Amino acid sequence: MANSMQLLISGMGCASCVGRIEKALMQVEGVSQAQVNLAAESATVQGDANAAALIAAIDSAGYKVTTQTRQFGVGGMTCASCAGTVEKALKAVPGVVDARVNLASEQVNVEYLAGLDVALLFFAVEQTGYQLLDADEPSSMKAASEPGFFQRDSWPVIGASLLTLPLVLPMVGMLFGSDWMLPPLWQWLLATPVQFYFGARFYSAGWRAIKAGSGNMDLLVAIGTSAAYGLSLYLWSVFDGQGMPHLYFESSASVLTLVLLGKYLERRAKRRTTDALKALENLQPIEARLWRDGSWQQVAAASLKRGDKVKVLPGERIPVDGEIQSGDSQVDESMISGESVPLHKKEGDNAIGGSVNLDGVLELVATKVGAESTLAKIIRLVEQAQGAKAPVQALVDRISAVFVPVVLLVALVALLGWGLGTGDWTVGILNAVAVLVIACPCALGLATPAAIMAGTGTAAKQGILVKDARALEQAQRIDLVVFDKTGTLTEGKPQLSQLTAIQESELDILQLAYSLQQNSEHPLGKAVVQKAEQQDVSALAVENFKVVAGKGVTGDMQGQTWLLGSSHWMREHKLELPMDKVSVAGASISWLAVIKDGGAELVGLLCFSDTIKASSKSAVTRLQRQGMKVAMLTGDSKASAAQVATELGLDNVEAEVLPADKAAWVKRYQQQGFKVAMVGDGINDAPALAQADLGMAMATGTEVAVSASAMTLMRGEPNLVATALVLARKTYQKIRQNLFWAFIFNVIGIPAAALGYLNPIIAGAAMASSSLLVVSNALLLQRWREKKHE
Repeated sequence: MANSMQLLISGMGCASCVGRIEKALMQVEGVSQAQVNLAAESATVQGDANAAALIAAIDSAGYKVTTQTRQFGVGGMTCASCAGTVEKALKAVPGVVDARVNLASEQVNVEYLAGLDVALLFFAVEQTGYQLLDADEPSSMKAASEPGFFQRDSWPVIGASLLTLPLVLPMVGMLFGSDWMLPPLWQWLLATPVQFYFGARFYSAGWRAIKAGSGNMDLLVAIGTSAAYGLSLYLWSVFDGQGMPHLYFESSASVLTLVLLGKYLERRAKRRTTDALKALENLQPIEARLWRDGSWQQVAAASLKRGDKVKVLPGERIPVDGEIQSGDSQVDESMISGESVPLHKKEGDNAIGGSVNLDGVLELVATKVGAESTLAKIIRLVEQAQGAKAPVQALVDRISAVFVPVVLLVALVALLGWGLGTGDWTVGILNAVAVLVIACPCALGLATPAAIMAGTGTAAKQGILVKDARALEQAQRIDLVVFDKTGTLTEGKPQLSQLTAIQESELDILQLAYSLQQNSEHPLGKAVVQKAEQQDVSALAVENFKVVAGKGVTGDMQGQTWLLGSSHWMREHKLELPMDKVSVAGASISWLAVIKDGGAELVGLLCFSDTIKASSKSAVTRLQRQGMKVAMLTGDSKASAAQVATELGLDNVEAEVLPADKAAWVKRYQQQGFKVAMVGDGINDAPALAQADLGMAMATGTEVAVSASAMTLMRGEPNLVATALVLARKTYQKIRQNLFWAFIFNVIGIPAAALGYLNPIIAGAAMASSSLLVVSNALLLQRWREKKHE
């Protein structure tokens, strides 16, 4: 039976749009019928087509499909095979675009068509033997199970260990020539609860995997330990009563106990990988002090709305993003921006929700609340990065899909090979058991996500937000870092340092420039406004005002058209520029001109000075020490760019670059063979950030630049660029190390077990330790501290 999917489409305007979309949809493989409703802005598709293919077809036709992304918890997963099964089940649901399971956090991010019934997702996962949970449910379920000792995570380990210890001690006695072996009945009494009570989870999870037509680690453990337990029962039943029968109850019990111990330690270690995210979530205050009905009242912080007036006392966390109306104080923003030095905040400054008010009383008006707040966006970005998959994970996913069947086949070959080859079926069974219990798909599944979670968490503490795992892979390949100048390498707060009249008076030049720039958000425009306000200059009426991107501004005043902008723009108007009048070295230059009947005439010269950031020089040096070239792209004059380049020791600089050309320059570098990281903060940097192999935006800049980048630096601090690249390389190094250890355990361990070099107990210990090693290795990233030489 064909599936039916409904897609919400934006961008349609007429009947021709309908025809274009229907034609595009009908070309998708698996579509039997497509009907587009212009009024409802939707399309109904019949067939077995993949949602992602439908979206791609509509995108190529020039329209957009509305999708939703939601995070869920997943219960019952134990290894990479489980993660693959859950992903496969979700992707099979009609309307699901993508599903990415993170084994380390036991969560899944699902992208699906708007309007899809979420109950279908829960049902699909349930059919595979696992459980889909609301994102916050696992923690609440865990909290509910904590009080009783017998519900604690540690109870199965403790109980199984107490019963297994008497079975293993005789093996120790044999080393000293003592015979401490227990009678068969006692061995059976001790091993049976371990096998069927403490080991019940392996049977239930293994059975669910079989019903779903898949395999997982639990299935391997259940089969392996059952074989050892069953072999012991058989040898006991055929025992002739002379001496002591050689039973293997201690092998089955020991393997189960070691696997339970490994899983317990692994869970504890995995929780630590989310420490950074939990720390961010804990920054959100529960209560706030709100001005309401003529008095200050304690209310839930989540109930605050934009425009509410809030008071924050010393030592309290600021509950919302807001503008300070009264008071001044030192504010600690270290957990949000990574800036360890408290910042002085006063009236008119912006405060970030989650930061700590240290010593003064602040009253502020809420400007961003809930999901709009800076803290909420940071948490969202960290969650997004921690749930992402590195490109190398695709290889792991392919291996995990066939891992369990291959292991079962190897175990069968070992059983038959030893049994038929030597006639000793007991040895064959034990070697097959060793193969089953040493095979560890868990380590493979945890290798990448554990490192990504630890790395992105550590980066967040440093004030670096990584959007996705692909950025980590790109970062370790970078060999050219390109900086924007204004606001990135310089403070971005230029001062009007020279005002020269070519015609008119200097005061007239200032008035004309002020009139054109009075509503400007450009740093140079703000400098003109600041100077005019200091001298109490009044603005003239301006008509037909227009911003010419990357060149300047124009408008009509007193019956004439005026231009204020760059040297490049003036030369386009055939003007000869008296550069000898520029007396400020390295200044950014603007010219004021008027359009007359005979063409344009120069009226005045304005020079602006911007201070280079204190850390820019050390940032450039650190990057060069790491073996990278450092370049700068700027729209400023060649003289200004050359001054900065000389002072900082840059390898290359391009000046008077129009905003639209910055992306072209990045592409030119890429064509020369460079892997380029672009660092910027303005709207004009967004195309270049998107073009670069790695876009890095300063969060002190515009929202457009931040959204176009793969990494966001929470402080306007050039040194964070070098820190981000070092940390990205460290994280990717951990991914490679983890994958090496995960593969080496299995590549060496499985053949060794099949050839009889490992007994089941050692195999079980090796399997348990492999996952723990991978997670522990990833956690070393949390201890990383920046070194001056890096």
